[in-house]
Amino acid sequence: MVLPYRDREEAGQVLAGMLVAYADQPDVLVLGLPRGGAPVAYEVARALNAPLDVFLVRKLGVPGHEELAMGAIASGGVRVLNDEVVRMLSIPERLIDAAAAREQQRLEERERAYRGDRPPPEVRGRTVILVDDGLATGSTMRAAVIALRQQHPSRVVVAVPIAAPSVCNALSWLADDVVCAETREPFYAISIWYKDFRQTTDGEVRDLLERAARERAGGSGKAA
Repeated sequence: MVLPYRDREEAGQVLAGMLVAYADQPDVLVLGLPRGGAPVAYEVARALNAPLDVFLVRKLGVPGHEELAMGAIASGGVRVLNDEVVRMLSIPERLIDAAAAREQQRLEERERAYRGDRPPPEVRGRTVILVDDGLATGSTMRAAVIALRQQHPSRVVVAVPIAAPSVCNALSWLADDVVCAETREPFYAISIWYKDFRQTTDGEVRDLLERAARERAGGSGKAA
């Protein structure tokens, strides 16, 4: 088995090469899904000369069965519910609200850790490229796209270095463009398609955002 990527940095560089149509466009914004998507998104934003930020999504688990998602919350105060699960299990609104409040607090803590006092970026009317390090089931990315739509971007692009082909196809119904640099079947797990798949830390995400901001402030998203 040939591994396509050395690490997330290389994966981001390869993915950026497939997104050249979005380079140097003033309305483009690159959002990484933390934590593993951030290093990939950094390379994409750098190559496209576009601003970089993060878009957080947290699952809302069914009370008592948290592994089962009844919805998700995302950056910008967005809540997305799986109406079928809520209806099937007759989950009362007060329990949904309680779960959302808990996860919202965790999301805000994580955003402060990444962004500090900087406000989240304005996405209305922009072309937003959502980047992760891979798609196995695609559930987090689906929630991200649905949540992002509620903030009214002009276009949503899903971009990943590696994915199961069926997941790429399914996301094409939600996003305006889906770019999967590599698709493999059988897929198994994202980690096996990287030689180095060590966990990205919160500190590394914060450092990447700060570095991207410094590079753009210095007049180049393509710093040497």
